Amino acid sequence: MPEGRRAEIERITKETTIKGAVNLDGDGQYNVSTGIGFLDHMMEQLSRHSLIDLDLQAKGDLHIDYHHTTEDSGYVVGEAVAQALGNRVGISRYGSALIPMDETLTRVAIDMSNRPYLVWRVGFTRPKLGEFDTELFREWFQAFAQSAGATLHIENLYGENNHHIAESCFKGLARALRQAIEIDPRKADAVPSTKGTLSGGLS
Repeated sequence: MPEGRRAEIERITKETTIKGAVNLDGDGQYNVSTGIGFLDHMMEQLSRHSLIDLDLQAKGDLHIDYHHTTEDSGYVVGEAVAQALGNRVGISRYGSALIPMDETLTRVAIDMSNRPYLVWRVGFTRPKLGEFDTELFREWFQAFAQSAGATLHIENLYGENNHHIAESCFKGLARALRQAIEIDPRKADAVPSTKGTLSGGLS
């Protein structure tokens, strides 16, 4: 495994102060505190199933709502992943996962192309999970894809339980990301692109 695939990020705005650190070659250890219980749970799932060590500490304007903390957490985690990847030499680049959770099935595909894009085909039948607005899930994934430089497709094929639908999206991202950032031993010294770079252009 290459050494040094780690990064620390701090994001400070008028709404939030967030510190995040990742080790892409970890074993899924996490220390997460965002002030939002359900978001903490999803970040823990992301870490455990991607095997990325994650430290995420957030303080936000939760007295207003959960929007800023949720979105900015996505930015910080994504930016930390991007920084830890560096020039993306040797990575497998692509990953995908099909995640069943009881009655729910969700499909996730990712390309760590440095070309941010989100396709979100996920619907919820309730506006909230506990106190968490379900519309904020898309905001987190949009922020992550943007800052990580990921083309990310998430599609819930079917499901009834809103908790299962949300959790399967995060677990799917984790498993797909785990594949995409792994070093390909046959091309450990090469960028996985015919252009020779993953700087954001078509490749």
